Amino acid sequence: MKKRYRSMRMGKNGPSFLLEEKAVMVFLILLVITVGVLVISASIGQLYIAPMDVIRALIGQGTTMHETVITSFRLPRILIALMVGVALAISGGILQGVIRNPLASPDIIGLTGGASFAVVAFLAIFTDDDNVLQVSISWLPLSAFIGASVTAFIVYVFAWKNGVSPIRLVLVGIGISALMQAGTTLMMVMGPIYQASQANIWITGSVNGSKWGDVNVLFPIILILLIIVSISVRNLNVQELGEEIAVGVGSKIQVQRFILIVAATALTGGAVAFAGGIVFVGLMAPHMARRLVGSSFGALLPVAGLIGGLLVMLADLIGRTVFAPLEIPAGVFTASIGAPYFIYLLYKTRNS
Repeated sequence: MKKRYRSMRMGKNGPSFLLEEKAVMVFLILLVITVGVLVISASIGQLYIAPMDVIRALIGQGTTMHETVITSFRLPRILIALMVGVALAISGGILQGVIRNPLASPDIIGLTGGASFAVVAFLAIFTDDDNVLQVSISWLPLSAFIGASVTAFIVYVFAWKNGVSPIRLVLVGIGISALMQAGTTLMMVMGPIYQASQANIWITGSVNGSKWGDVNVLFPIILILLIIVSISVRNLNVQELGEEIAVGVGSKIQVQRFILIVAATALTGGAVAFAGGIVFVGLMAPHMARRLVGSSFGALLPVAGLIGGLLVMLADLIGRTVFAPLEIPAGVFTASIGAPYFIYLLYKTRNS
């Protein structure tokens, strides 16, 4: 029988770890597909550029016009879509592991709603009567992170009772999510019509208008958070066995749970800050990954991240090309896929 795991060691006396061969193969296949979708997405638009010309432009050997179109306009948007999808998917995978509930995701327990409320409030407060923002737009990511963090703190506090119970975390999160959505709607109603329409597009979720400055801000944030998650991922596997077993093997459940929730919150805040309230990616991607590589979080989270990135990139590609010259926010397509998928998960959970 072929071995499923391969032992790897970092250096002569470094730490060793096991790699599941199937998971590595699935990850590599998804990585190739991701690169292919990136190239195709960069080639399609009002000006069609052949995929080989896209590759030449990316390595600096294309024509001046192709390099300008791809690197200045299309590539930042595609990279933001990829990173946002990765962040939301991994955040959803973390929350499903911490809460031990297959229906948990950043938008279900209120993190996306909290970040969205903070951004809409930021726009409402600092926009004057001429629809001119009075402060730098660079503060927008910070406001989204603060909104997600405050929401997570409120949910965590109300869910605490001799520790954080997963079921209490879900129930409180759903209630806080509804409250944040109501607050967001109130801000939109009180603001000017133009601002409300712009906020509505943003809340639905769109990467339109992304620039290299956004990429330069989001990339290091995502990278640092992914490093933290990779260090903490083994704690998720232990917690999946239940609190009694996790405590029995020496895990500090509440501390580990807090670190993981903070990481999930930061990932959600960063994603919402640059792409708005794209929903259901954090719910769908971990489930798809679980079907491909199983429930071990060391394999599940990287695969879920690539699936999430693919979902958002494809949604954005469809939104800006199929209905041209109209541009449909990417969140419309993730919701149209995610809503029936959510119903399917509810049905499956009920009958399992």
